[in-house]
Amino acid sequence: MSLGAYIIYFILLMIIPLWAQSKVKTTYSKYSKVVTSSSLTGAQVARKILDENGLFDVHIEEVKGTLTDHYDPRSKVVRLSTGNYHGHSMAAAAVAAHEVGHAIQDAESYAFLNFRTALVPLASFGSNSAFIIIFAGIILNSMNLILLGIIFMSFAVLFQLITLPVEFNASSRAMDQLVMTGIITNSEERETKKVLNAAALTYVAAALVAVAELLRFILMFLANRD
Repeated sequence: MSLGAYIIYFILLMIIPLWAQSKVKTTYSKYSKVVTSSSLTGAQVARKILDENGLFDVHIEEVKGTLTDHYDPRSKVVRLSTGNYHGHSMAAAAVAAHEVGHAIQDAESYAFLNFRTALVPLASFGSNSAFIIIFAGIILNSMNLILLGIIFMSFAVLFQLITLPVEFNASSRAMDQLVMTGIITNSEERETKKVLNAAALTYVAAALVAVAELLRFILMFLANRD
């Protein structure tokens, strides 16, 4: 690969995630100012959907930060950022419902979620060590080390790929629950989907970058082996 191609490649690696993050922030900012017809807070939305699905043992907690919302399967807790916990907006409702979607996945032992959870130790190790091992292999001219690094990186990339169906499924569940429980009306579905789709872009961008990096090292390994 020429120097120019490398420069374009690395620029794309930086632009794609930044574009996705910008899209999320812009969409979230826009719809955090739009109040839903039900006017429920994010915390109330989460509690209503959880109760409708019999998940009375799942708790809801406020967490500091912006868009720090997540579901903790170990503690069975849906954690919502301050703005979404107290907010009455369409963005708050969408994010809260999405995180509850993960809680429903957990309760139903959703296969992709279980697979992703099982991958966490290997993916974490691969994410933290793969580049170090690969560059050590390059410096020491050891193809075995480079291959080992690529294998560990593959686990991290697989984690990113498995995250996609988990997140898209949680968003799909969120939309169904929001409409079914009457939290949003049919006329509000389109705008709510925009919030959920924008959030999904960050996961798609992360997966694209991870796959591109893995392919680059695989091609480098094959070229050097030959």
